[in-house]
Amino acid sequence: MQQLAPILLSLISAGLFSVSILVLHQGLRHADSESGSLIQISATALCYWLFAPWLVDSWMWLTTAAVIFAAVGLIKPFLSANAALLSVHYLGPTPTATLAATSPLFAAVFGVFFLDEHLTMPIILGTAAIMGGSILLAQQGRGQGAAARRAAWPLWALLLPLAAAFIRAAADSFTKFGMLELPSPYFAGLVSFSVSTVIALTFYTARRRRLPQMGRGHGNGWFVAAGVINAVAVYCMNSALQLGDIIIVIPLVSASPLLTLLLSVFVVRRETITRHSLLAVLLVVPGVIVIALGR
Repeated sequence: MQQLAPILLSLISAGLFSVSILVLHQGLRHADSESGSLIQISATALCYWLFAPWLVDSWMWLTTAAVIFAAVGLIKPFLSANAALLSVHYLGPTPTATLAATSPLFAAVFGVFFLDEHLTMPIILGTAAIMGGSILLAQQGRGQGAAARRAAWPLWALLLPLAAAFIRAAADSFTKFGMLELPSPYFAGLVSFSVSTVIALTFYTARRRRLPQMGRGHGNGWFVAAGVINAVAVYCMNSALQLGDIIIVIPLVSASPLLTLLLSVFVVRRETITRHSLLAVLLVVPGVIVIALGR
């Protein structure tokens, strides 16, 4: 059961991230993405602070791990999310999602060369299948204007989604490294999201100088709900990273786009099954099974 724990936690995390994305989508009907991001990150940090008096000891703040978790908060989610937003602006959503699917590949590099983890053929095959499924899901969103946008691509913009994927993989790897000294998934989330909240708030006020208005009419409750769900998802992912290898955890968490699609089809009923999505299911589901059974 102990060997299955990181796999189950990774899949729970992926499911919660999927629900969070759908909730965020509801909020974006009422407010812009910058305001929503600030509220979501702040709500996640607040969730961690609510239980900190009972789950965090004062000596934890004086450890090297606390510095590592704070460094993670400097780049994720604020920096990685902004790189992704810029990528959508220059490249469009399809190339962004396609190249962002390389995050498990970067995680494998960090896991092998930085954390001394060992790749096996089932993990390689399963990771490739999940990445392939994510790319297929991205491709089904192509619009007729994609060719015109592609002609206007600045070459350097291709680095933006790759940078977002790299930052996410690096942040998860450093979180794993920090928990080798201080095995507290809760403290890791508390520190990183506290720092992220300060960074996001600083940049937001510098650009807008007005905090988002709260209230039912502004739809910010959706962002708060997404932040609460995200807090649980991050805790599950950090717990999986503590118990298992990053080369296993990150590919499984990266299956969240498929879960988002399934929720959109069968629960929200906003999307329909297409050829691309069906092929993605046939890739991602076996990929998850191969990683789980062949680790």
